[in-house]
Amino acid sequence: MKKTAEFVSPKHPDKICDFIADSILDAYLSGDKESRVAIEVMGGHNLITINGEVTSKSKVDVEKIVSGIVGENYKIIKNIVLQSSEIAHGVDTGGAGDQGIMKGYATSETKEFLPLEYLLARNLCQRVFAIYPYDGKAQVTTENRIIKTVVVSFQNTKNEELLKLVKEIIQAEEYLINPAGEWTHGGFEADSGLSGRKLVIDNYGPEIPLGGGSFSGKDYTKVDRSGAYMARKIAVDLLKKNNAKEVFIKLAYAIGKKDPVMAVAVIDGMEEEITGYDLSPRGIREFLRLDEVKYADTCTWGHFGRGFNWE
Repeated sequence: MKKTAEFVSPKHPDKICDFIADSILDAYLSGDKESRVAIEVMGGHNLITINGEVTSKSKVDVEKIVSGIVGENYKIIKNIVLQSSEIAHGVDTGGAGDQGIMKGYATSETKEFLPLEYLLARNLCQRVFAIYPYDGKAQVTTENRIIKTVVVSFQNTKNEELLKLVKEIIQAEEYLINPAGEWTHGGFEADSGLSGRKLVIDNYGPEIPLGGGSFSGKDYTKVDRSGAYMARKIAVDLLKKNNAKEVFIKLAYAIGKKDPVMAVAVIDGMEEEITGYDLSPRGIREFLRLDEVKYADTCTWGHFGRGFNWE
């Protein structure tokens, strides 16, 4: 069976936007752990737009944070308003900040409990980025665990040098290196980006179902993020407990309600109800110690298999 996964570097426009969103979130939370934050970021071509809702006791210089990340030559448009009082009413009682579906996953295929093709693409992208810290992508296709094709496109590289490096990192039957040609125009100079657009990369790769909600720029009351982290934790726990090959977790919430309307585990194809966990947003925050997390650290190389509290 053939499987393909890709990964992008932290200098990809979408990932820069994720980093900005989570850096703003961290700034609010550092001064007020109860901050309600839902920030969306769009950037590119010397313009950054920050839009969303924040209710917090913290006073944050958003423009300074953004300029510290992208430089001084960007026009910054900020439109941040208070969280809707109607949403806040449900959250104040401990309920979820929105309805939504979260998926968790773990596999015994790798020691990180992640799909092989996803892990290969991520590791390859990380190692190339360590030498060439620019905009770039890596993609790996496997067939029955055999590496068939590797695609790598990285800004400011020479094809022969990049091919040599990639061959040192990963052995494949076919290599496609900068297949559209060498390129120097990348990042926000070449393309626009949007936070929350690399959901497949943030999760487990394209072979594993997604709930659909983005992570970056959101505090724990947004179960798109906290619920997905908890689903991963449960998946890893049940994989180890049952010595299983594969675990899928399915959670679903209703806005303003603290307990999920669905909490199901599928362990090697057998479905069972999830018990023994506090799946309320506050329970998840306490169990995973989300107050300790620096969210800007989570958004560049995937949210799972990296030693965070939900592993």
